[in-house]
Amino acid sequence: MATSITHSSSQPIPESKTSHPDDPIPQEPLPYRTISAATSSTSQSPRSHNLSSSYSDSSDSSAPSTPNTDLPNDDILTELEKSPSKSPRKRRASTVLVSQNAEDVARIFGESPGVERIRTVCCGGGCCMLQPFPKDRTSSLENPVFVPDNKAYQSLHLRLGPLELGSELSDLADLPSQVVSFESLPSSSNTPTGHEKHPPSFVTPHPPYEVFSAPLFHARELTKSGAQKRTYHFDLDVTDYPEESGNVDFVVGGAIGVCAPNSDEVVDQVFDRLGVPHFVRDKEVLLKTTNGRWPTIWGDDKPRELVTTRRELLTWCSDVQSYPPTKPLLRLLGEYAESEHEKKILLYLSSAQGQGSFCDLRTGPYVTIPQLLSAFPTSRPPLEHLLSVLNTLMPRFYSLSQDPQISCLRDGSHCRRLVEIAVTVHDSSDWEKGTRTGVGSGFLERLARQLSAAEAEGKDPKSLNLRVPMFRGLMANPLAREFVSDGPMLLIGAGVGIAPFRGFVQRRLKSANCANKVWVLQGVRDSLVDELYSGEWGVEEAKVKKIVQSQRGQKRYVQEEVRHQADLVWFIINALDGRVFVCGSSKGMGEGVEAALVDVARDKGNLNEEEARAFWAEKKSAGQYIAETW
Repeated sequence: MATSITHSSSQPIPESKTSHPDDPIPQEPLPYRTISAATSSTSQSPRSHNLSSSYSDSSDSSAPSTPNTDLPNDDILTELEKSPSKSPRKRRASTVLVSQNAEDVARIFGESPGVERIRTVCCGGGCCMLQPFPKDRTSSLENPVFVPDNKAYQSLHLRLGPLELGSELSDLADLPSQVVSFESLPSSSNTPTGHEKHPPSFVTPHPPYEVFSAPLFHARELTKSGAQKRTYHFDLDVTDYPEESGNVDFVVGGAIGVCAPNSDEVVDQVFDRLGVPHFVRDKEVLLKTTNGRWPTIWGDDKPRELVTTRRELLTWCSDVQSYPPTKPLLRLLGEYAESEHEKKILLYLSSAQGQGSFCDLRTGPYVTIPQLLSAFPTSRPPLEHLLSVLNTLMPRFYSLSQDPQISCLRDGSHCRRLVEIAVTVHDSSDWEKGTRTGVGSGFLERLARQLSAAEAEGKDPKSLNLRVPMFRGLMANPLAREFVSDGPMLLIGAGVGIAPFRGFVQRRLKSANCANKVWVLQGVRDSLVDELYSGEWGVEEAKVKKIVQSQRGQKRYVQEEVRHQADLVWFIINALDGRVFVCGSSKGMGEGVEAALVDVARDKGNLNEEEARAFWAEKKSAGQYIAETW
């Protein structure tokens, strides 16, 4: 949804999170790796032992985590309101914009010890740790740094300030150690093509079970032409999903994990920019690691020896587009840059003097590894060393959009069991193509388009043998945990967040009439183009569902409808076994609905704001208020 509703009373600034709101990842294990550092001289680049040396992948890399944002005091906010505003820069939803850059911080706080106060409202990039160059510099630079002349570099929008080749830099990030190596096998061969089919066996969700290769039974686009976002429906065949101990099964409100690969195009871009020869990309090698979990996901922290290929590792094990750049990564690129100008810029970004520029780079739109390698073309670190600092490619989780107990399709005389998911494609800006898709949603969209193209040509989609590597969700999904078969329920969702509630309604239909027991508030922009699952709930929808449109009709957001339905909300939350479920994006919708619920409690319960928030906190602890947002 768009902006959240504001109130007369001051609202606290929400805590910032390092996880991307449109691309949720499991809480365990942590998706980033710890980097050990090695001391190295920065006076000259280690030149290409590129092709002749053994490629070594490294284990753990640490991305500096963004600290939680505490509430700012009134004095700080007053100063910020007085400061002149600049043109807004698009930023990630996980940050709270207080200042644009390190210069803003210096203008507001000066050089007094009071600069420490900015830490309470910091975006997490560390602008307050800036150590500026001395002020007695001449107006004209004697030995200026010349920036790379290419579109990739220009897309980074870096502001270098008075940087010279002779500028002294302090507090450089340590060069990360190389903890992975490749060794040739006596009779190694190239692996067959089809790298996006299934991950290698060492990528397992929870041993001894392996990732299940689910046939894609069917896929279709739920949104229509003109919708701002594309959402697809997928039917996955899990008839042959292996049985697991404890009678674990797919449940209403549950989720599946999808092990999505990096596309072949992106993988080849990394290979090309690193100068990895074609003849070694698919050749089997012995991978050795000295510590860490990588390239596994849920494995133990220990040294490993695995037979794999370089392409397998880049395709299935390393994330090259979902995380902002870290100082260890930039330090590594600077170490191997041949151009003294590129080296200086990269080391500057890794230093205390470049903290402001690093903050801007880190908190702006996501920067991919191919983009960085294109921006600094003379930097070609060995693949082994680069893999040492990349984050592990984590599974993407998607809620089931139906009751998995009732989904069965006859295939001749056999009943095929299907699970259904809805996936909204996450588009981001791209310096080269204009836009790019997320790892998980992009992978699934590619499959959906292949299937649609085959159907349009009159081909049998089964002949394509399209597969989705997936597993039953490991996380204790609150939607599944708190669902009950009786008692009134209010289901509030926007966008693809409405999908799991379709399964709730289907399950209720098995035991009772939904009327007067289940109410659905579905937020959409325009019901003509982006209302999901219209006519597919298995019930007379007008009796249980209210469509709230933000760009048509009354132009109301779903949080406004919550206030409008205050009597219903208050009745449900105070009824025996009554529950209120919320699902959708935390930005705008999730925050707005929570604020609206607080207003309902203040109005209907005659409570002040603190009491109203405590009321909903108690309901959440009791399992009556369940919010699943990302």
